[in-house]
Amino acid sequence: MTATTATTTRARTGGPKDDGPKIVEHIMGWVLVVVFAMLVTQTGLL
Repeated sequence: MTATTATTTRARTGGPKDDGPKIVEHIMGWVLVVVFAMLVTQTGLL
C-alpha cells in the first residue's frame, strides 16, 4: 500500500471545508458565551 492509496481511502472526519448549518454554530457559540457570562456573574468572579 502506497502513501497515496492510504490517504485516498481514509474517511472524512470533518474540518473547515465541511458545509453545514453555519447559523446553528453561530447561535450555539453565542449561547455558550451567555451561559459563561451568567456563571461568572452568579459566582461573583466579576
